[in-house]
Amino acid sequence: MTELVNGKGLSLVPKTDVKQSLKDFKSDQEVRWCPGCGDYAILAAVQSFLPELGLKRENIVFVSGIGCSSRFPYYLNTYGFHSIHGRAPAIATGLAASRPDLSVWVITGDGDALSIGGNHLIHALRRNVNLNILLFNNRIYGLTKGQYSPTSELGKITKSTPMGSLDKPFNPISLAIGAEASFVARTIDSDRKHLQSVLREATAHRGTSLVEIYQNCNIFNDNAFEPLKDPEVRDDITLRLEHGQPIVSASKAVVRGASGGIEVVPRDSVSEDQILVHDAHNPDPSVAFALSRLDEPAFEHVPIGIFRNVDRPSYDSLMADQLEEAVAQQGPGDLGDLLMGGDTWRIA
Repeated sequence: MTELVNGKGLSLVPKTDVKQSLKDFKSDQEVRWCPGCGDYAILAAVQSFLPELGLKRENIVFVSGIGCSSRFPYYLNTYGFHSIHGRAPAIATGLAASRPDLSVWVITGDGDALSIGGNHLIHALRRNVNLNILLFNNRIYGLTKGQYSPTSELGKITKSTPMGSLDKPFNPISLAIGAEASFVARTIDSDRKHLQSVLREATAHRGTSLVEIYQNCNIFNDNAFEPLKDPEVRDDITLRLEHGQPIVSASKAVVRGASGGIEVVPRDSVSEDQILVHDAHNPDPSVAFALSRLDEPAFEHVPIGIFRNVDRPSYDSLMADQLEEAVAQQGPGDLGDLLMGGDTWRIA
């Protein structure tokens, strides 16, 4: 816990001396999702994780957009903001940049973040504002009753695509790495231990963390991620990404290909020293991007874990330095003088 609380991502957030528990982070609101929804598992994981941070609840804020996942702030006994469609990263950016004493979280979905919110998401990632983005990906529009989303697979038959979707889907991890995000990870709703371990690393990171969470919508897209949950096949297709460890599943391994790229081969066909060792801290994003493409086509082999975790200056820290420099050079300034300055006119 000490290591997490002293992480760079939380260094300016006030701590509490009061021991906290899961109950402290449960609100008095009735949780209203469809029975069996993966959101319940994610909520329980987050509620039981937050006490580890040792932060004052009034210094934790959850900002959401629109969608099933965006009800999240109602169910946490922290500050929260249920904002508008796709704009949660923009609102969270303003909050995190102006209040470095807050732990700021964005809760969004694949439809909210990657359709109308696409530009807001990529600019939050490239700016590297100190906030955590949890992107619930169920590959469907759930709240509006089952239309295809930006992550739905090609040929997906839904109410809005009765003959099958013609759109090639977004890969959220590839998108984030392409936007030079400093922390990018993927986990799954049903694996609480792994989900919380990723949250631990994301929270300690200084800058924007994007965590894609595979989340089941049992009403409109049930079993979309079943291969990753099926005990008979999940260990064979899940490639665990752990920094400094070989990238393998029970039966497969990732190696450098003859052309210089990476490929997946049977594990027993190569020696241990041929297997690619994961380097999440590599400043060159090319390998992390290549890893994000390994699940094409879906679920033959799926990387799960932290793809990228690199240090670079956060936007809010750089902005604070600029403000400090401006005050040192020009003084603290006066709002009244600014409003009545040389670029304003008085109309009689």
